[in-house]
Amino acid sequence: MKEKDKPIGIFDSGVGGLTVVKEITRHLPNESIIYLGDTARVPYGIKSPETVIKYSRQNAKFLKEKGIKLLVVACNTSSAVSLPILRDEIDIPVIGVIEPGARAAVRCTKTGRIGVIGTEATVKSGAYEKAILQGARGKGQGARLEVIAKPCPLFVPLAEEGWFENEVAEMTAEIYLKSFKGNGVDVLVLGCTHYPLLKKTIQKTVGNGVILIDSAEETAREVEGLLKEKGLISNSESAVKDFYVTDNPERFSKVGKVFLGENGLGRLSIVDISSY
Repeated sequence: MKEKDKPIGIFDSGVGGLTVVKEITRHLPNESIIYLGDTARVPYGIKSPETVIKYSRQNAKFLKEKGIKLLVVACNTSSAVSLPILRDEIDIPVIGVIEPGARAAVRCTKTGRIGVIGTEATVKSGAYEKAILQGARGKGQGARLEVIAKPCPLFVPLAEEGWFENEVAEMTAEIYLKSFKGNGVDVLVLGCTHYPLLKKTIQKTVGNGVILIDSAEETAREVEGLLKEKGLISNSESAVKDFYVTDNPERFSKVGKVFLGENGLGRLSIVDISSY
C-alpha cells in the first residue's frame, strides 16, 4: 500500500472522538480511518496521570500495528497528559486536540477572557492555559489574556448516554456554566471531544454572544494541513472506516449513528487491548 493511502488512526476513551472522525471525513473524504474507542475504561478524565499514560500507550500501540500513517489523540485528557510521551515513542506524526483549539481561541477572542471546560484531569493539568498563553505570547498578546477553566465531568457520561439536549443535560449545563455568564468571557473552548455532542445545550446556556471552539473541527484542519505538508493526502476512491471498541459495541453503535448517520460507522468490532 502506498504511504499516502494508509489509514489515519484515531483513539478516544469512548464515543467523543467520533466528532473528530466526522470533521476529518468532512475535510478529507478520501481518507481511510481506524478508530479505537476505549469504552471499557471510559471516562479517562477522573483517572490518575499514570493510568491515562498507560491506557494511551496501549491505544497507540494497537493502532500503530494497524499500519497507520498518522495518529490523532482525540481525547483531551490523553492529549494533556500523554502527548509528549507518545510523540517520543512513535515514529509517525502524532496530533492532539489541545493545541489546535487553543490557537483558535486566541484568534477569536476580543475581550481577552477565554473560558475552557474539560474533564477534571484536563483542567488540572493546565494544558489549555499553557497552550493558549504560549500562542498568545507568540502573537504579542500574552499580557492581555486570561483563561478561566472549569471541569464539567458529567458531560462525558451524558454524551455516552446520548443525552444531548434533554432536561437533564440542560440542568447540568446550567449548574456548570452559570459562572461564565456576564463575566466577560467571549470564547469558550470545548476542551473534551465529547462536549461538541452537547453543543446546542451549551450554546443555549452561555448565550449566542459566546463563541464555542470545537476542538474536533480545529483538529481536522490541523490534520489536513499536516498531510498536505508531507504529501500524504489520499486520493483513494475506496476509503474505508474501521471502528474498534473495548466494550459494549451495541451502545457505541447506537450513539455513533446519531451524528455519523446510519452508514457512517462502517465496520465495528470489539477488541481486547490489555496486552498491548
